[in-house]
Amino acid sequence: MTLANTESRYGSVTKTFHWLTALLILTVIPLGIIANGLPYETSEQLAQKAWLFSLHKTVGVTIFFVALARILWAITQPKPGLLHPDRRLESWAAETVHWLLYGSLLLVPLSGWIQHSATTGFAPIWWPFGQYLPFVPKDEGLANLFAGLHMVLERVLVIALVLHIAGALKHHFVDKDTTLKRMWFGWANVPETFADHKMTVPFVSALAAWAVAIFIGSSLGMYNKTSGAVEAAQLQEVQSDWQVQDGTLGLTISQLGSAVEGSFADWTAAITFDETIQTGPAGKVEVTVSIGSLTLGAVTNDALGADYFNAEAFPTATFTADIEALEAGYVASGTLTIKEDTMPVDLPFDLTVEDGLASMNGTLTLDRRDFNIGNSQTDEGSLGFGVDVGVNLTARRPE
Repeated sequence: MTLANTESRYGSVTKTFHWLTALLILTVIPLGIIANGLPYETSEQLAQKAWLFSLHKTVGVTIFFVALARILWAITQPKPGLLHPDRRLESWAAETVHWLLYGSLLLVPLSGWIQHSATTGFAPIWWPFGQYLPFVPKDEGLANLFAGLHMVLERVLVIALVLHIAGALKHHFVDKDTTLKRMWFGWANVPETFADHKMTVPFVSALAAWAVAIFIGSSLGMYNKTSGAVEAAQLQEVQSDWQVQDGTLGLTISQLGSAVEGSFADWTAAITFDETIQTGPAGKVEVTVSIGSLTLGAVTNDALGADYFNAEAFPTATFTADIEALEAGYVASGTLTIKEDTMPVDLPFDLTVEDGLASMNGTLTLDRRDFNIGNSQTDEGSLGFGVDVGVNLTARRPE
């Protein structure tokens, strides 16, 4: 048995690629199904689910590079001819399925990798070359799009795989020819064939199959899923001596040892403040946050659920504080209420005022347990107790 192909036989390199790919596919698909169906109501369940998803992703990335190497090898090799080239319909179907398999082996893991790169948190890829693809921005809309594409393309792969296996079994048990034998190791007696593959029509057929699958996915709303999402509370405008121009209210959690960053898109701040006061009481602030406007990477919907923020029952959070000027910087001391749990909170911040425009930056760390958030996650290694909150804004006082 030779390493390279001939017009009648597959070489040992091609056979190795074929059966290695088969083994990886038959591993990665069950892993994804099992991991997706597992509960994650406790720290132990979350750790198990994340472990299986990490294994799924790692095997998927492996498939991508194995498939890429396999395709590059195939380009350099003659492809053994069809055993029944006179069966035109059957030959067209077989070649179409081969195109679907080759393409899906790249597209399925690549779409999953793009989804992984576009979001943050949950189940890293186990390899030392970085988690994220270059030029892929952190964008939840993009992540949802490729999550849907990943599912659709995976189904195309499964259908093509089933057809491929059915065809091989048909050749082996019905036609009793050497189609399957010549892909196995060893020297099977195979007839002489010639490279007579018709590429264009099967390739176009495969493109059409992918297009139909993607269209069906779009009609089912698979590219903009908001399953479990809570409608964000609409906040009323507030009267404020200082009008917020722009700003961010962000938070960072630690999940399974990895930082997951998020932010609230909708919040209001009513501010009274006298920038001329050097030390002592200098104003007041009342902040209202629309909890449902949170985005938190891959775990947004979970964070809004009943065991966490419970945004459906408690749509807003409030922070009411007195502003005090210190010798160095400022502090907003008051109370934070989340889910009807109220705790004293001090927010130290820096402030600059220039030409009537104030710019502030502040950070603090909260303990999620003080607000009964994620009570089922008792292991800090699964979900950190500390939540880092960052606030920055610019505000202008009307003249």
